[in-house]
Amino acid sequence: QVQLVESGGGLVEPGGSLRLSCAASGSIFRIYAMGWYRQAPGQQRELIAVRTTTGYTNYADSVKGRFTISRDNAKNTVYLQMNSLKPEDTAVYYCNKEPPNSDWGQGTQVTVSS
Repeated sequence: QVQLVESGGGLVEPGGSLRLSCAASGSIFRIYAMGWYRQAPGQQRELIAVRTTTGYTNYADSVKGRFTISRDNAKNTVYLQMNSLKPEDTAVYYCNKEPPNSDWGQGTQVTVSS
């Protein structure tokens, strides 16, 4: 069973930055592409960033140019650097392999508000 532990969320003003971390146990981290997902209130969870084991990255149009996904294979950790945050980025953020399995973590809340 895989455990995913997200951290780094919080309250930030529009235009601010946050760096999210996701520590993954188990073997999936070294084998699969990893993604960051988010779920805003009343909306479905969506994939916003993915990074493969070979370094290929892809982003949702809504975050492209503002968010950067990276991974540290030695630490089994994936990061999401979020810059120029907007109120519409407010959501609970999760990581998982891409495509995801059922082992979701608790997520980390990001609130962008003045």
